[in-house]
Amino acid sequence: MIEDLIGYVITNLRQRFTRSFLTILSILIGIMAIFVLMSFGQGLVKYMDEMSEEMGVNKLMVMPKGAGIPGTGNLYLTQDDLDFIKKQRGVSEATGMIMRQSEVKIDKDKLGKWVFIAGMPTDPSMQKLVEEAFAGYGILKGRNLKKGDSSKVVLGYNYMVEDNVFSKALDLRDKVIINGKSFDIVGFYEEIGNLQDDSNVYLTNDAMKDLFDIGDEYGYIYISAEKGENPSELAEKLEERLRKEKGQEEGQETFYIQSFEQLMETFGTVLLILNSILVIIAGISVLVAAVNIMNTVYTSVLERTKEIGIMKAIGAKNSTILFIFFFESGMLGLIGGGIGIIIGFALAKLGETIIAASGYSFLKPYFPWWLIVGCLVFSFLVGAASGYFPAKAASRLKPVDALRYE
Repeated sequence: MIEDLIGYVITNLRQRFTRSFLTILSILIGIMAIFVLMSFGQGLVKYMDEMSEEMGVNKLMVMPKGAGIPGTGNLYLTQDDLDFIKKQRGVSEATGMIMRQSEVKIDKDKLGKWVFIAGMPTDPSMQKLVEEAFAGYGILKGRNLKKGDSSKVVLGYNYMVEDNVFSKALDLRDKVIINGKSFDIVGFYEEIGNLQDDSNVYLTNDAMKDLFDIGDEYGYIYISAEKGENPSELAEKLEERLRKEKGQEEGQETFYIQSFEQLMETFGTVLLILNSILVIIAGISVLVAAVNIMNTVYTSVLERTKEIGIMKAIGAKNSTILFIFFFESGMLGLIGGGIGIIIGFALAKLGETIIAASGYSFLKPYFPWWLIVGCLVFSFLVGAASGYFPAKAASRLKPVDALRYE
């Protein structure tokens, strides 16, 4: 009996193909939008989890307060700040990074590109600390900077790709001009997946001081906590101690300290709110689709009133009639959801390609099994719920009235 009823529903959907297609189209758009948005949201969550694993949970970061990139404005951290932090209990290692903005050229007679120049420590263990803070990336080609490299430079990944920074790709032993001085390229870093970070230029801290005629003006101080230390608690302790050392009042500090765990939590909260807003917007189209399905099923009930009368006259129960229209509306939702997922998958992969070409390869969609199954179940439930009231009305029709209906 169930097989016959399902066959009957499918036949009715085929006979009313145009109307069924338009109804499917309405829910397809909503499910497609939800699927695309949630896949990118899950991709960001996956990226954050991978970053946390690569960075390690024992890292902290000290930054001066103020707008813009830390260390490029009027506020910065000093060598005294770094030395004080190194002496504190719970701190395993700490190092500073000088940051500046400058024009980088490959031809002194042509315009260059304005990018961020970062000062790197030359001690291998300190370099490892900085690299772990940047999601565990390392040297892809060539070598890292070492002591005495006053005229050497390491570049971000984008310099190896044509038209990403310059029209031509750069290679080892090529030269770049920074602030009027020529530097030899000795290495390239791995791709981070962020347009800005992959366009960074790295010099030694000593080379930075000479090039920009500055002292120890750090934009960042990276800290590795000792084993067994709680990074969030250590961040609070260090902030309190450094504030007292600098003679500053609470709430008026010129710096702040955060653990990478706290940074990930903050980013995760912002991501959750943003994703929720986008899904709510996409949900509006699903609501419109639900109304459309309800209207379609009501129309179908009116058109098939005599059929309902005949089925009831030969013994069909109210529950049978309810099942027919309830299942029919659910099928409309399920088919629309299935097609929406397929189109959403294609659009998400297309978006991934476009975003990667723009220099943000870290932003990738992720398709966990529960997202696919959840969208299918959700689309069926939306369709079925929308058709419940028309189905209920159809099941309550009296056979005599239904047979007389014109």
